[in-house]
Amino acid sequence: MTDPGPGTGADDVLALDAAQLDAYFALMEAVSLLQHSVEQQLRAEGDLSYVQFQLLARLNAARGQLTMTELADGVVYSRSGLTYQAALLEKAGLIARGPSLADDRAALVSITDGGRALLGRVMPGHIQVTRLLLDPLSDQDLDYLRDIMSRVIVAGIATVWR
Repeated sequence: MTDPGPGTGADDVLALDAAQLDAYFALMEAVSLLQHSVEQQLRAEGDLSYVQFQLLARLNAARGQLTMTELADGVVYSRSGLTYQAALLEKAGLIARGPSLADDRAALVSITDGGRALLGRVMPGHIQVTRLLLDPLSDQDLDYLRDIMSRVIVAGIATVWR
C-alpha cells in the first residue's frame, strides 16, 4: 500500500502516506471489531445476519411499506443478495412482500408483528455492543466521526459502490 513496487500495474497510483495508512488500518480494525461483535450478538440472540437486522430496522423505522428499491438504496448490498435475504425473512414470517398498486414493477415490503418482536428482542444487546465502541467517545468525537464517515460514504457511493 505504501510502495507497490515494479510490475504491479500501480506505477501511476500515488502511495498512501504514513498518516493515511495509519488511518486506514485504524478504520479497518474498528469496523472489523464492531462488525464481528454485532454479527455474534445478532446470531446468538436472534439468528439474524447483520443485513437481515438492517432490513428489519429500516422497515420498522419506516412505519409503513417500502419498495425493494428503497430498501436496497438504504443498504450497501447487491440487489440480488437483498432479494435473497428478503425471501429468507419472508419465509420466517418477519416481513411481508406484495405487489404495488401504484407501480406494477415494484414490490412493497413491510415488517410483520413477528419481525417487530424479534427486533425488540435483539435491540437491547445490539445497543450494548454498539455502546462498547461509542461510549469512550466524547460528543465532539461523535460529531467528527459522523461527519468524516458521512463524507467517506458519499465518496464511496459516488465512485466505488455504484
